[in-house]
Amino acid sequence: MVEQARRAVRQVTDAAYRLPPLVFDSIIALLCYLATIASPVVDGEDTLTMYAFAALSSLPLAWRRRWPVPVTLVTGCATAFLAVNDLIKEVPFGQLVATYTFASLANPAWRAFGIVGTVVGLSISLTPKNSILPVSASVILFGGAYALGAIARSRRGLIANLEARAEQLAADYAQAAARERERIARDMHDIVAHSVSLIVVQAEAGPVVVRSDPARAVQVFDAIADAGRDALTQLRRTLGVLRSEPATRSPQPGLDGIAPLVEQARVAGLAVTLDETGDRRPIPADTAVAAYRVVQEALTNVVRHARAAQVEVLLRWSDDALVLEVRDDGRGPSRRPGGTGGHGLIGMRERVAACGGTLRTGAATDGPGFLVHATLPVVESVVPARPHG
Repeated sequence: MVEQARRAVRQVTDAAYRLPPLVFDSIIALLCYLATIASPVVDGEDTLTMYAFAALSSLPLAWRRRWPVPVTLVTGCATAFLAVNDLIKEVPFGQLVATYTFASLANPAWRAFGIVGTVVGLSISLTPKNSILPVSASVILFGGAYALGAIARSRRGLIANLEARAEQLAADYAQAAARERERIARDMHDIVAHSVSLIVVQAEAGPVVVRSDPARAVQVFDAIADAGRDALTQLRRTLGVLRSEPATRSPQPGLDGIAPLVEQARVAGLAVTLDETGDRRPIPADTAVAAYRVVQEALTNVVRHARAAQVEVLLRWSDDALVLEVRDDGRGPSRRPGGTGGHGLIGMRERVAACGGTLRTGAATDGPGFLVHATLPVVESVVPARPHG
């Protein structure tokens, strides 16, 4: 029986909350009016006056959400008039609802005036002659209504803050996901473009080498296989971050991978030299990966576009920076419409910028060919490392 009563109350409450606000408040205003006139205490002309001021003390509540301050002022004055003229003996329900609304919706300045006005109104209404309720009951009722309004206001502010926080978290998550997609796209481009370019160049040279130098042909085909296996390994590492289950993580290539990268290009037939000066030191993981990818993309562009006879890879260490230079004597990346070389240059620039470095690409100023020049900070505190998977 008790459970059925609770279920019935819950159904009525849910139905009430689904009503439009104006309809809901109009029902409250009508109920307060009926409660006020339920027990008239006077007859004759005063009865009409009581009905009129009872309407003023209750019916404006239909617009309490839109105009909380005017509604509270009107209902308060009407209730005070009824009390002073001894026209009401019941609890002023309309004024209680108005007090709750005022505490819930009015701004802080108006709430201060409202508290003063309520105290004054109660002082007038609670004189021995005009007392509607005992002083203690009035204080409890109006204080409780105001406290409930303040709680509703605090709860509404808390909900708004939580919703704003949730929106911010969703935006942060979307940005993080976008950054991760961009990182994976850069890795995919760097891996596929470099390895496939080497494979294509060596595969195209394969028939010629078979006829001219069969012994060297074995080396060429071994290089093709090595490039393919290296690409598969790096692809598995990059795509591993997309798996939902935990996977074994291997480190991203870094500075130690530059020499094998140069050797791989040399085996493919590119005349590449590697020169490193200065004292190598530990650097942030992102910086090491960026250095590797810059050299990788620069060599890829040389293989695909430059038709260079000579390539130089230079690493220069200073106290606060690592300078990378990849210089060739060819014609530079293709600028044909629809060419894909620009994606690699954009990826290089994004990687270097993410580490706090700078990248300059273009025709060499001191000779023929194309120059990729990157400056990367090496101080750990300058750019915090971000883990890669």
